[in-house]
Amino acid sequence: MSERRVIVAEDSLLILVALEMLLEQHGVRITGQASTVAEARALVDAGNFDVAILDINLHDDTVFPVADVLCQRGIPVIFTTGYAPGDMRPARFAAVPIIRKPYDGAALMLLVEQAFARAGAPCRS
Repeated sequence: MSERRVIVAEDSLLILVALEMLLEQHGVRITGQASTVAEARALVDAGNFDVAILDINLHDDTVFPVADVLCQRGIPVIFTTGYAPGDMRPARFAAVPIIRKPYDGAALMLLVEQAFARAGAPCRS
């Protein structure tokens, strides 16, 4: 079985550490971490991953431009957010899964498994 690799854009260190532990318990390795949109874009350009887990808001910016690039490349995206219910995604990302923080570990891992299964498929509806 090939290595399962993700990049994570998250600006909370505590959430990042918890996410890394959860993913590692399920055989998924984080190959890059970003806390800003610019860092996330650099990770995307560097490659070396199969799925991206992106916090919608990184400091005062949104990750939607990064998600646009990922979608164009057929790389599955999972959005995360700590904000109250209400869909923050632009319509072009209606098909991209979103999970609210704090995560339910089982629910997040289900989304991660589904994302690996759809690698190479468009992420737009």
